[in-house]
Amino acid sequence: MVPFQMCKLPMTHPLMQPHTIRDMSWRPQYRSSKYRHVFGKPATKENCYDGVPITRSVHDNHLCTVNPRFIAVITECAGGGAFLVLSINHTGKVDPHHPRVSGHRGNVLDIKWNPFNDFCIASCSEDTTVKIWDIPEHGVLKNITVPRKELQGHSRRVGLIEWHPTANNIIFSTGYDYQVMVWKLDVPEQVIKNPLRSISVHSDVVLSMSFNTDGSRLATSCKDKKIRVFDPRTGTLLQETNCKSHKANKVLFLGNLKMLLSTGNSRWNHRQIALWDQEDLSQPSYSEDLDGSSGVLFPFYDPDTHMLYIAGKGDGNIRYYEISPEKPYVHYLTEYRSFLPQKGMGVMPKRGLDVCSCEIFRFYKLVTIKSLIEPLSMIVPRRSESYQEDIYPMTAGNKPSMTADEWIGGLDKGPVMMSLRPGSKLDSYVELGSGKDPTDSMETQHSRSRPGLSLLIQERLDAKEGNARKESPPTSLLPSTDEKSSSTTYVSNGQLDSMHCSPPKTENELRQMFYKQQEEIRRLKEQLNQKDVRIKQLELEIKNVRNSQANL
Repeated sequence: MVPFQMCKLPMTHPLMQPHTIRDMSWRPQYRSSKYRHVFGKPATKENCYDGVPITRSVHDNHLCTVNPRFIAVITECAGGGAFLVLSINHTGKVDPHHPRVSGHRGNVLDIKWNPFNDFCIASCSEDTTVKIWDIPEHGVLKNITVPRKELQGHSRRVGLIEWHPTANNIIFSTGYDYQVMVWKLDVPEQVIKNPLRSISVHSDVVLSMSFNTDGSRLATSCKDKKIRVFDPRTGTLLQETNCKSHKANKVLFLGNLKMLLSTGNSRWNHRQIALWDQEDLSQPSYSEDLDGSSGVLFPFYDPDTHMLYIAGKGDGNIRYYEISPEKPYVHYLTEYRSFLPQKGMGVMPKRGLDVCSCEIFRFYKLVTIKSLIEPLSMIVPRRSESYQEDIYPMTAGNKPSMTADEWIGGLDKGPVMMSLRPGSKLDSYVELGSGKDPTDSMETQHSRSRPGLSLLIQERLDAKEGNARKESPPTSLLPSTDEKSSSTTYVSNGQLDSMHCSPPKTENELRQMFYKQQEEIRRLKEQLNQKDVRIKQLELEIKNVRNSQANL
């Protein structure tokens, strides 16, 4: 054997080549993300809902639905079915005799708030009906037993309901008769017996339904472990999985990424997530085994931050990921852990979040072992308490983009977008062609805010503000439409909203923005002081006029 010292390798051998950074491909590739350090913050005991008799139903639904005004949860009751509607601020101990919505003759299986009306909720039950309820503005003060609409069409119990994401007064339901039914609600009849369409493409019970962003595609998962994508308007089946390695249980459209995510079980009965191309469901683009537990995995997706949350039924933990359109698609971030297992989950719409604390998602965990509903906030850690434009892009608002008749006629539109910036008009967008001046509501509010002033002072102030309004552009929420873009942009204070205002990238830009803000604050303070001085001058003038009239 030749000693090592006497071995002479040629200079072309890889071991004789100089090592560069490019050769060190084994080094881990770190991915930069603003959501890497997102953490879950559970609410304190005072901010939870305690003493809620959560249903003991084994149905694998969320069992809870939330909007910025109310939280609704399916409850346990003897005889018939009921659910509880509480004000979102009604935290603490809940009265065991609190009034409920109890018009069903069988157990309630699913409830969903209308995305365009915070006082309208739909429910489905084992009594084969779907019912639409109107909730009073001040909450449920007495038992509600008479619905606004009752939908009768299913022959067996109804297990799932889903509102159309962009069309008003369109709701979908599916039951144990394997039918998916489309209903139109803006009709004069109180009891609707004939749906718009009944879609018969499933061979077993439908386990979940999910729309894409504009509502032109509907994805379903079925008890036969298949995923189907079809046109919700015509019922035409477009895609269907035939994969043996993944048995799907829940399915979800991932915003505008043209991808589907499903949760289910692998061939070895491990809990698994899979990613699919919505145009090709032959094989998953990505799959990952999570653990060997048996609880159903509930997926939740935030299209604004591209974050995916996976919560298991009976688990206390919530995993969250970031989704990208390029490989490897799914990037694990971290995991929230808790000793309290969840039976179901509710999710607050983005317009109900606390943007000042950098909250990007909020769950409402149903903890049956303690009869507790626990809010859980997902927060991006930031030192500043000001509005963070980079984590709050334009999001889907609470205004429908089309009527039911327009959707039935073949129209597809994306959601009407809104800004989450504090102070922007969240619930009062002004539509083009409405004939209203956006400053009308400002004037009305301004005149009501100072009822103690005399008519003369009010007229002079209004005249002065009218001149000032002519000089400066008014605050506008008019949507600017672009033929090349299907989204809608709102203008506030003469500038485009957060989607078009990029944050400062250099220290010099940050300093300039700071100086501009300081100048704006100084100018507003001067205007406020001048207005107070002017009010005092006018009051003195009125006193002088009255004194001169009294002397005459």
